Amino acid sequence: MRDSARQLLDPDSVPDVRPPSRTELDALTLKLRGHVELLAPEVEEAALRLPENEVLRFCALACVGEARGKLRISASAGLSSDIAYARRIARVLNALCDHYEDLTSHKK
Repeated sequence: MRDSARQLLDPDSVPDVRPPSRTELDALTLKLRGHVELLAPEVEEAALRLPENEVLRFCALACVGEARGKLRISASAGLSSDIAYARRIARVLNALCDHYEDLTSHKK
C-alpha cells in the first residue's frame, strides 16, 4: 500500500520517473482508493477496541473519517487536478497505514 502511495508522493524514489499517463493515473487512483476502502474499516475496528478516552483512538477515528470524506469526492476535470486528487488519496492512505501500525503495535 505504501509503495502505491509513494509512486505519487515521492517520485524521486522511482528511477526515471515521468508524469503518469491518463490510463496509468486512473489505474493508480483506483488502486489507491481500493487500498483506502480496505484499510479504513480495519483501522476503525482496531481503534474502537481502545478506551474512549485514548488519544490514539480519537486520532485514528478522525483519520478514518477524513479518508471516507476523500472517497466521497471526485477529481475535477483535467489531468493536473486528477493528479492532485490522487495525491490526496495517497496521503490519507499513508496516514491510515501509520494508524494501523500504531494500533496493532499498541495492543501488544
